[in-house]
Amino acid sequence: MSIDTSDSYEFDTIIRGGTVATASDVFRSDVGIRDGRVVALGEGLRGARREIDATGKYVLPGGIDAHCHLDQPKAEGLAAAGSVMADDFFSGSRSAIFGGTTTIVPFAVQHRGTSVVAAVEDYHRRAAGKAYCDYSFHLIVSDPTERVLKEELPRLLTEGYTSVKVYMTYEAMRISDRQILDVLDVTRQHGALAMIHAENFECISWLTEKLEAEGKIAPRYHADSRPQAVEREATHRAIALSEVAEARLLIVHVSGGEAINEIRRGRERGVPIFAETCPQYLFLSEEDLDQPDFHGAKCICSPPPRDKGNQEIVWRGIEDGLFDIFSSDHAPYRFDEDGKLRHGRNAPFRKVANGIPGLETRAPLLFSEGFMAGRIDLCRFVALNSANAAKLYGLYPRKGTIAIGADADIAIWDPEQRVTIRNEMLHHNVDFTPYEGRTLQGWPMTVMVRGRIVCDYTERDGVLQGQLHGEAGYGEFLARGSSARDKKAEGQTLEAAWI
Repeated sequence: MSIDTSDSYEFDTIIRGGTVATASDVFRSDVGIRDGRVVALGEGLRGARREIDATGKYVLPGGIDAHCHLDQPKAEGLAAAGSVMADDFFSGSRSAIFGGTTTIVPFAVQHRGTSVVAAVEDYHRRAAGKAYCDYSFHLIVSDPTERVLKEELPRLLTEGYTSVKVYMTYEAMRISDRQILDVLDVTRQHGALAMIHAENFECISWLTEKLEAEGKIAPRYHADSRPQAVEREATHRAIALSEVAEARLLIVHVSGGEAINEIRRGRERGVPIFAETCPQYLFLSEEDLDQPDFHGAKCICSPPPRDKGNQEIVWRGIEDGLFDIFSSDHAPYRFDEDGKLRHGRNAPFRKVANGIPGLETRAPLLFSEGFMAGRIDLCRFVALNSANAAKLYGLYPRKGTIAIGADADIAIWDPEQRVTIRNEMLHHNVDFTPYEGRTLQGWPMTVMVRGRIVCDYTERDGVLQGQLHGEAGYGEFLARGSSARDKKAEGQTLEAAWI
């Protein structure tokens, strides 16, 4: 990197000599940045205060992780109640940028008997002055009262909180089918997006009680309590509800082939269904829940990791466009008495804090094992990592692409950089990673948020070392619009509808 200290320059920064990629194109170009935005693309740009040599590297839009949980208060009745989330907006956003993610969208949670507006106000307080990258909020609705449906949600949706998540499981969070229809109707009227956690609560409760009666309480039985059938049934029902309400719906953290088949069938009928999956369904399996000395608890999440055959089915969905976005579902519980071990090493699986960390490793895992391994091309990586989330959640084209006028949220990836994931190299506040020891090909070596370098890496004595340059509080809250274009062609994948 070189810096010109003179006062006469056309650009603040030029990224020179790299290969630029968007969700639709790959091309050689310099990138000119001024006042936090991309203002020029072309060869031979001149006149910048700072130049970054990206020769041999990929210049990509910063990642958008649109499904992560940070500093999220828990409701009584959840297994994780009393467990402490290890990451707040400070450590969580720091971890995000070191993994090439420049925008995060966690959740403002309404608990029963409380106000959605109050939840948003509380979440703004939790985020204030802490974030290294830009952020927005999804709304979680667990108590859709008349006031919530007629006053609070319409107000918040028009103020830029344009996505609402509901649950079909967890005693403290689930709402009835009728209530789901009420929420879907509101999101449809306001051009917003509904998100749903699709697992059948009654089946899970019945199976959990049966397993416990048989003494089957170890972490590995978490998978038996939530077989694919409970996800398949709930996915089918969620799609039917969205069809009745004529509302767009995203099925989050899809784990295996049975739910995937329901989504394919819904799309064949023309239902505007979007689908998300996560790294745990590509890289973990139910075998990881069976580690000795309670370490299988580290991989407890819902839906649980499936068998290795289902990993390949999920990969096919990544490859053929079934999945629109790729998110971490980062749920940062430590493996200690404040997190996974809150109820001890002999606790039944239902009492273990539910979720795994993944903000920092999400994009590198997909880059290495998707793009570099030849499963997907570079445009598909950008679509899954950045562009589709921006389009789906009303941030495009400000975010999710490298284009004139877009925010200069950029990650410069070195495809030759080999990295073995170790928890000590990560920047979250969790004491483990479920991807410990996995070697990846390619890493985001320089990361910019709105034109400012927030972190970079150097290799010293064969060890990759990260340097933090950003400041907590630099990240801005993003009010969002509805999806920049509704999915006009029913049954298509999101990127196909955007061509």
